[in-house]
Amino acid sequence: MSMLQEFKEFALKGNVMDLAVGVIIGGAFGKITTSLVEDIIMPIVGFIAGGELDFKNMYILLGKAPDGVAPTYEALKEAGVPMLAYGSFITVLLNFIILAFIIFMMVKGMNRLRRSAEEPAAPPAPAEPSEDILLLREISAKLDKK
Repeated sequence: MSMLQEFKEFALKGNVMDLAVGVIIGGAFGKITTSLVEDIIMPIVGFIAGGELDFKNMYILLGKAPDGVAPTYEALKEAGVPMLAYGSFITVLLNFIILAFIIFMMVKGMNRLRRSAEEPAAPPAPAEPSEDILLLREISAKLDKK
C-alpha cells in the first residue's frame, strides 16, 4: 500500500473529521471564554479590588521607562521596558480555570449519558414453564406421595 493511499484512508476516517470539527469549535469557544474573562469578569473583579478596571495595566516595572512613553502596558511593552505583567497573567489564569471547569462539566455530562445508555435493562421475568414441565412436576409430586 502506498503512502498516498494510507494518508487518504487516515484523512477520510470519521475520527479525523471529528477532531477537525472539535478543534474549530474549541477555538471559537476559547474566544468566547477569553471575552467573558476580559470583558465581563475581570472588570467586575477589578472594580471590587479597588477600582482598577483594566488588569492588563497592572504591572511592576523592572527598569526605567524612557521619557515620553505613556505609562500603559502596551506603550511600555512596545518601548521594550522590562516589567512583570501580573495583571495579564491573572487574566490568562482565570481564563484557563473557567475553560477547564466548563470542559470538566461537559465531560461529566457525557459520562453520565454514557453510563445511562450502558445500564443493562432489567432482567426479563422468568418465562412460565411449558406444559411438559408442568406435567412432569405433577407426576413427580404424585410419585413422592406414594
